[in-house]
This record gives sequence, structure tokens and C-alpha cells, in this order.
Amino acid sequence: MFRATRYARILRSSFYSTRSTTSSTFPQIKPPFTLETAKAKVKAAEEAWNSRNPARVALAYTEDSDWRNRTSFFKGREAIKEFLTKKWEKELDYKLMKELWCFQGNRIAVRFEYEWHDDGGQWWRTHGNELWEFNDEGLMSRRDMSANDYQINETDRRYK
Repeated sequence: MFRATRYARILRSSFYSTRSTTSSTFPQIKPPFTLETAKAKVKAAEEAWNSRNPARVALAYTEDSDWRNRTSFFKGREAIKEFLTKKWEKELDYKLMKELWCFQGNRIAVRFEYEWHDDGGQWWRTHGNELWEFNDEGLMSRRDMSANDYQINETDRRYK
């Protein structure tokens, strides 16, 4: 069973180096992944995405990272930052949960749910899956995402 103390130990271990940014310092967990490091990688991604800071999130990806997000295909950190900026201008009060689905070597698959509302106040829940591939330094070189949205009532929110 994965425990918070194991997560803390992983973050202090030799599996990562730290990268300093103006907003934070966060772990660089490197492949090949174990169950513990894969879970820690997913948790770190969840925390970064919940910051809703495109520059912070983009640092987890290679300079030339390939992305598919639904029907959008693009490449590179600058495109990632541009995409996330537009996303979070539309998806207000965004709150995300990611869960490890499986992993092997330098790849991780996750399922996720997130909730948000539009500028008219309508709440939405998005369900989906992501396939991640990492380079030797632990940066994501490929992200392939599929998702579906549906309307919910504010009282039905799971993530606040």
C-alpha cells in the first residue's frame, strides 16, 4: 500500500533532481518507474495541474513534447502554455483528480476526472484517460489524452 511517508521518501531520494522555477521547486521523478514512483509522478502532475499555472505545468514536458488533447494536436512547451492558458480561461474553478491506471518502463497511463464551470455558471465534469511517455530525465515527451464532458449541478460536485 502506498503511504504518504513513502511518497516523502521518494521525493527525497535519488530518483529525482529539483528544478527551480519562480513559483516553486518540484521533483523530477525518473524512469524506469516502480509502483511508488509512478504514483508519485501522477500525484506531482495532479498538483501542478491544479495550480492552473501554465508555465509551471509546461516545465514537466520536454521542449518538443508531442501532445494530443482530444482533437487538438501540437508540439512543444510554448504551444502547451498557450493551450493551457486558453483552457483555464474557459474552464473556471478547475479542480482535477488523477489516478494511476498502469505503468511500465518509461510509460504511465492515468484516468482522470475534473470539474469546472463555464462563464455562464454551468458546471461540468470531464472524464478521461491519458497515456504518458517520458525521457530519461523524467520529462514527458508524449501526452495522448481522450475525454468526455457532461453537465452536472453544482450540488453534484465531487472535487471542491
